[in-house]
Amino acid sequence: MAIEKAEILGALQKIGLPDGGDLVGRDMIRAVTIEGDAVRFVIEAPDAAQASRMAPVRDAAEAAVKALSGVAQVSVILTAHSGGPAAKPAAPKGEPPALKVGRHPTPQAGPAPVAGVDRILAIGSGKGGVGKSTVSSNLAVALAKQGRRVGLLDADIYGPSQPRMMGVNKRPGSPDGKTIIPLQAHGVTMMSIGLMVDPDKAVVWRGPMLMGALQQMLGQVEWGQLDVLIVDLPPGTGDVQLTLCQKTQLTGAVVVSTPQDVALLDARKALDMFKSLNTPVLGMIENMSTFHCPNCGHESHIFGQGGVAAEAAKIGVPLLGALPIDLDTRLAGDGGTPIAAGEGPMADAYATLAKRFIDGGMA
Repeated sequence: MAIEKAEILGALQKIGLPDGGDLVGRDMIRAVTIEGDAVRFVIEAPDAAQASRMAPVRDAAEAAVKALSGVAQVSVILTAHSGGPAAKPAAPKGEPPALKVGRHPTPQAGPAPVAGVDRILAIGSGKGGVGKSTVSSNLAVALAKQGRRVGLLDADIYGPSQPRMMGVNKRPGSPDGKTIIPLQAHGVTMMSIGLMVDPDKAVVWRGPMLMGALQQMLGQVEWGQLDVLIVDLPPGTGDVQLTLCQKTQLTGAVVVSTPQDVALLDARKALDMFKSLNTPVLGMIENMSTFHCPNCGHESHIFGQGGVAAEAAKIGVPLLGALPIDLDTRLAGDGGTPIAAGEGPMADAYATLAKRFIDGGMA
C-alpha cells in the first residue's frame, strides 16, 4: 500500500525537540515528497544556531520515517530559516537567502511539467482591481479545506500581494543556494517573489528577468506532491503570461472579471491571449457581482449585472461562480487570514466554488 503524507507527519510528530514540542507541532517540516517507496522532506529550524544542534533530531526523524511500512529510502535536509544549510553561517539578519532570484531564462525545448504537481491552473484577468488575487488565495484555501493538496504561486512579480493575504512574511529557506523551500499557510504551500525581496522596494526588471524568475519559482521550488498548483498571474497579457503558457504544461486557465463593461473589455483580451497560446480556458468567475447592504439587506449591482455570464456563454465556457463584493472578505485578506479559512456565507461561497473545481476535474 502506498505511503501517505499523513503517516509521515504522524511519525514525525513523535520526534521531540530539545527545547520542547515536536517537529510537526513547531511547524518545522517542509516539502514532503513521496516518490514510490522513497520519501524526502526538509526540517527547517528557526535559526542556524538551533539547526546546528539538531543533528540527532534529524537522524531520529530519518529513522522514524524509514521504519514506516512501504518506505525503503529516506532523504532528510536540515536547514535554517535564515537560509543555507545548518553547517554554514546564517545569512545576516534581514538579508535574503543565498539564492539569486531573477535571471535570464534558461533554454527549454517546450512546455514542461512541474515535478510532483498533477494540475496547474492559471488564474488571470485582463485588468487589475477585479479581485483576482483575492479569488486565488481563497480558492486555494477552500480547496485545501476539502482535502486537496494545494500550492499557490504568486506570479505577480511587480505587485505581489499573496504574502499579505496569506499572512506570511518569513523568507523561504534555501539549503543549497539553488533549491527553494516554500512556506505553508492555512493548509496551502505557497511561494511569492514578495517573500524574496524587500517589501518596500520596487522590482525594476526587464522582461527577461521576469521570465527567468518565473522559471525559478516553478522549477527550483520544492513544491512536493500537489493535486493542484494555482498560479496567480499579474493583470494584462505580458511576459509572465507568455512564459507560463509557453514553458509550462498548464491544465488550463480561469479568467476573473467584474460584470462592468470596462473590465470585460480587458477580460476579452485575456481570453484571446489564452486562445492564441493554445491554453484551454476552463471557465470564468464573476467577482463583485452584487452588494448586499448589511443594514437594510438591499441588493445592489454596483458594477452591472450578468456581464460575465453572458461573456462565458458567448465563448462556450462555464460560469464557475459569482461572488459578491464583501467588506469582510477585504478585511480578512488585509489581515492575512483568507475568509475561506473561516465560517460564514463567504466561506460557504468559496467552498461551493472549490467543489465545482473538484467535480469538474480541475483540482
